[in-house]
Amino acid sequence: MSKIMMTDAPAAAPVPPTFLKRLLCWEGFLLAVTLAVFVGNAIASPWFLDIWNLSDATFNFTEKAIIVLPMAMLIIAREIDLSVASTIALSSTVMGFCAQAGFGTPELVCVGLGVGLLCGLFNGLLVTRFNLSSIVITIGTMSLFRGITYILLGDQALKDYPESFAWFGQGYVWGALSFEFALFIVLAIAFSFLLHRTNFGRRTYAIGNNPTGAWFSGINVKRHNLLLFALVGLMAGLAAVLLTSRLGSTRPTIALGWELSVVTMAVLGGVNILGGSGSMPGVIIAAFLMGLVTFGLSLLNVPGIVMSIIIGLMLIVVISLPIVTRRLLARRRM
Repeated sequence: MSKIMMTDAPAAAPVPPTFLKRLLCWEGFLLAVTLAVFVGNAIASPWFLDIWNLSDATFNFTEKAIIVLPMAMLIIAREIDLSVASTIALSSTVMGFCAQAGFGTPELVCVGLGVGLLCGLFNGLLVTRFNLSSIVITIGTMSLFRGITYILLGDQALKDYPESFAWFGQGYVWGALSFEFALFIVLAIAFSFLLHRTNFGRRTYAIGNNPTGAWFSGINVKRHNLLLFALVGLMAGLAAVLLTSRLGSTRPTIALGWELSVVTMAVLGGVNILGGSGSMPGVIIAAFLMGLVTFGLSLLNVPGIVMSIIIGLMLIVVISLPIVTRRLLARRRM
């Protein structure tokens, strides 16, 4: 009898990722840094842990975080909108003039949302219909929308808003939980579901990884990106409603420079600036991190210009860190 030799061993079962590997993912790293910043702020300032101070801390990032939710999806799809801050200014200006004309609170909210949506559609149509670069177009509309605001307002400020309008930016739904922060939590859950659990989100990733391949697979890339631009504009309009309500006035410099903070949140959250990858939980954690950093610095009386420098450095480090890490790993393998 011949002896049968077993040459093929059974395939080994896949090894699940260890706790260390899960911890070292970008979201885990961000969460660890956020906790470290929280502890550092608590040690540095005796007033930081007060529940009302923590509630006030959410106002430092809530409006920006609402905009970054659709912005992250737009960047994943290989597009970007740098006009969001100017969209806020234009929306707030139109609301201010409507308030002077006697519009009530519901009408003002609709006006703010409508102007933001129109600005987003304008950007999207220019990019998708004429195959133009979104970064070039939105830099142009950033100057256009802000310029219109300066022409309409000049040096004046509009303050004739109804008393009920202030609730959106200053009201609380329960205890120290502000309406703004509660709205952000609801929107964060909704956008997380949209990106990670729907066909719309899967199409967003497909377009970001290979727009041509997505087109040949039956995805209407232009219509999809137009919807994303409209969504970004709509959320910028919502941010204009909240910010104007919180400040109680409209000025031509409102939300000046916010586009840098919004893009920083997205990239810090792990969204690839070249498109194709990113996650909504990472973006949400990044929003909390930037809010804690800016609020902690403000408690320590750090000047605003220094905060801008820190935000700029964070953007540079976050963009360069993955590139440097990949190069180091490639050299190590070689």
